[in-house]
Amino acid sequence: MTKDEGAMIYFSHDDGLAHVNPPGHPEQVARLEAVGAALAGMDLDRRAAPLCDDAEILRCHPRAHLDRIAAAVPAEGWRALDADTSLSPGSLTAARRAVGGCVAAVDAVLAGEAKTAFVGCRPPGHHAERETPMGFCLFGNIAIAAMRALDHHGLDRVAVVDFDVHHGNGTQDLLWDEGRALFVSSHQMPLYPGTGAASERGAQDNVLNLPLAAGSGGEAMRALYEDRVFPALRDFAPDLLLISAGFDAHAADPLAGLNWSTADFGWLTGRLCDLADELCGGRIVSTLEGGYDLQALGASVAAHVAVLKERSA
Repeated sequence: MTKDEGAMIYFSHDDGLAHVNPPGHPEQVARLEAVGAALAGMDLDRRAAPLCDDAEILRCHPRAHLDRIAAAVPAEGWRALDADTSLSPGSLTAARRAVGGCVAAVDAVLAGEAKTAFVGCRPPGHHAERETPMGFCLFGNIAIAAMRALDHHGLDRVAVVDFDVHHGNGTQDLLWDEGRALFVSSHQMPLYPGTGAASERGAQDNVLNLPLAAGSGGEAMRALYEDRVFPALRDFAPDLLLISAGFDAHAADPLAGLNWSTADFGWLTGRLCDLADELCGGRIVSTLEGGYDLQALGASVAAHVAVLKERSA
């Protein structure tokens, strides 16, 4: 572990490789290997994502949800929770690392150890609803990070920006009643999971859903963020910006069709850093969500992290 104070922090753990989905599943072990390879040459403050305590998961999920997942972990092979979401023997440990990495990243950034942090763990989290694992996700990683910042650190406001190609229905569900959190999601629509209409606004008018049409491309995304997302962030004035960083809007991704380029992810990261500099001292925590073409995933993560690294200096 490098201790270069002020450098961007990268949380990861090899336990993420022990979450093994059935053969042919797009959310595969090789995703984490591709991310690691893409970041191997970067000078980052590399830290092991810790195992989270139950209390962190229980910030967003009831005990029954955690207990059901723990009881369903198989001794060998796989156990399907739904058509898309499975458990293997190492899945719960991997999921605890993903939550723990997000919590540790929030703690480190708010302690001033770095301005930015990226959590390269799996399984992803933004589809996990309060009592329902789904869409490859077991726990709401980024929503738990938001509640850690609000309740443990006492921040007044936290914003979550989700640019995964799929709507973050789980994050929306977990933060629906939380007026101290703004949830912004851009996503292809119609597409799985079928939520994310602009009319879904949150109990405290704290949800902003921005559907994009298939094939609309990076130019439409840039205009949408300039016109809608960045003004909303300025109005909300968060103390910390969290990012659900899914890279499946890339043109090469097999699961969707927004046709973004690697450069689009770099541009978006830079503009979010601009807003963070303006609003919250540059403080950003980002965590990996989707991205299922391995080459595009690696390139896009590298572009995202390179900007976060530059802006953390």
